[in-house]
Amino acid sequence: MVEKHKERSSFGVLIIHGFTATLDSVKLIYQSIKELGVPVSQPLLTGHGASTPEALRGVKWETWVADAEQALQKLSLEVTRVIVIGHSMGALIALNLAERYRDRVDSLVLVAPAIKLVSVFAPGRPLHFAAPLLSRIIKNWGLKNDYSGPQCADCIPHYKWVPTDAVISFFELIKKSMRLLVRVNVPVLIIHNRRESTVLPESAIILYNNIATEPSEKSIMWLEISGHQIFCDCERDVAVQAIIDYVTLRIER
Repeated sequence: MVEKHKERSSFGVLIIHGFTATLDSVKLIYQSIKELGVPVSQPLLTGHGASTPEALRGVKWETWVADAEQALQKLSLEVTRVIVIGHSMGALIALNLAERYRDRVDSLVLVAPAIKLVSVFAPGRPLHFAAPLLSRIIKNWGLKNDYSGPQCADCIPHYKWVPTDAVISFFELIKKSMRLLVRVNVPVLIIHNRRESTVLPESAIILYNNIATEPSEKSIMWLEISGHQIFCDCERDVAVQAIIDYVTLRIER
């Protein structure tokens, strides 16, 4: 007897967390997508979610993209098209997947995309030229929580510090992702904060203006109060509902 192959679902959702983050940082959106009844995956990127940030020392951006690629390929065994949701650095990884896997990625939801950072050492900022020198002098880079409202008690968004060499690799991913925007033309929803102290709000505008997606298939939703950790902050329910509505429209269209 020939075994029948399991029929694949039409859509699945891949959720990619941000730089230094844990799966807790995207737990709320993961749970909400699960309730829709569609296959969903949220890989833990190499070096993240460990007992110490030392796990990130020496890890390069190519490894994080490869982690997401592996998750996309595995999810593609169950579904024909994938909606990719990325937060912060995860949004950059989502862009890379959309450029590499045009036959699999249906659309993108890019949340607080890390295009232009507040840090003066980041790409496009005044002291970026000094970042390599800084990495030779300072081996650990301090981090802070970016909330505007009361923190979720059960949300642990990221490490308290990170190896500086991992930050430099993150910077390289930003530059690489900016160069490929002209080759990404899938439908996209961008969600960003007007006030935060990690990623500049103009990142959403830069992304909107440079991605090759047709104007009718791209949009920006602004949050007015939240800090960078959107899914742990005071407007988290608004952001999650917007994403659920978007995913539902993609699935039912």
